[in-house]
Amino acid sequence: PQVKGLFLLSRNTSFVTQIQSASKSPWRVLFFGSDDFALESLKRLHVSRDDTKAGVIGSLEVVTLSRDAPVRKYAEQHRLPLHHWPDVDLSAQFDVGVVVSFGCLIKENIINKMPYGILNVHPSLLPRWRGPAPIFHTILHGDSVTGVTIMQIRPKRFDVGPILQQELYEVPKNCTADELGATLAVVGSKMLMDTLKHLPERIASRKEQPKEGASFAPKISSRMAWIIWEEHSCDYIDRLFRAIGSRIPLKTMWMDNPIKLLDFVGKCNVSFTAAPYLSSVPGSVHYQKESNTLLVRCKDGWVGFKAVNFKKRLSASDFFNGYLHQSVLKKSPSTNSCLFQSYKETHLPGGHNNNMLLRNNTSL
Repeated sequence: PQVKGLFLLSRNTSFVTQIQSASKSPWRVLFFGSDDFALESLKRLHVSRDDTKAGVIGSLEVVTLSRDAPVRKYAEQHRLPLHHWPDVDLSAQFDVGVVVSFGCLIKENIINKMPYGILNVHPSLLPRWRGPAPIFHTILHGDSVTGVTIMQIRPKRFDVGPILQQELYEVPKNCTADELGATLAVVGSKMLMDTLKHLPERIASRKEQPKEGASFAPKISSRMAWIIWEEHSCDYIDRLFRAIGSRIPLKTMWMDNPIKLLDFVGKCNVSFTAAPYLSSVPGSVHYQKESNTLLVRCKDGWVGFKAVNFKKRLSASDFFNGYLHQSVLKKSPSTNSCLFQSYKETHLPGGHNNNMLLRNNTSL
């Protein structure tokens, strides 16, 4: 998919006096960031700093968090002046700040030190998906279009400041959050440089976010990984896996113990005429020998997994031989030995609030 549509925003001349009195490029930039998404913007700023002919970036210093943060490692490797949050030395003068995937509110006194404020590269079309995990929620909710927003931050609240620039991006079918994040990181870094090249004009033309259409993207958590077989559709499980599966394995219950579901293969077509003994009860498990896949019944169909982690990693065939084979089932006192169970935690995403374990009592 191509990046589509650059939207410059309606002109607001109330900031002309500030712009005229502020310094001109090349800009002295203070960068705030942490992860790989932020690293893409830092790299582009660093390259631009060394490009004296372009004359966009004059100096570059970095504020970051933990020792393991990719941004910190890069700054140390390339000997960029480094500040360890929250100890930011503001004795040097900066024209503009840039914050990308930082995760901490920046105090008003720091923002006010910058004549042009602090810009934020945010991977959504604000005001949709304000918050720390916009890319994950874009995938989880099946958005067909997303984008990147360059905005000015405001103190005390995340992602509510005025918009300087936005670009739309069509979400590729079946892409993961990691894939989308990598693409939007590149899009955002290019937009950031374009904004900095025309910074006074962009600030003069900035536009407040509309009040309608706002939504929040909270952090992903392990609670999101529990599958509710009675309520979750094949499509939802597919989106959930593409959103969080690379970081948090999908989970269910097996014989009253948690089990991780690995190597998701998506929706599977099961012929009941060919296999009339299969149950339609949500949570029912069937081993498909020809594809070496565990099939599990959800709300509206069957989904497949190639492996699980139950005490240790097991392939679908290993799990079948150890737990689902008839010789094993005959020894089991349980009446639900062929069923995964839905575990509902309090305040699960999606409106679930039952704090209970649902045990299906019908076997294959």
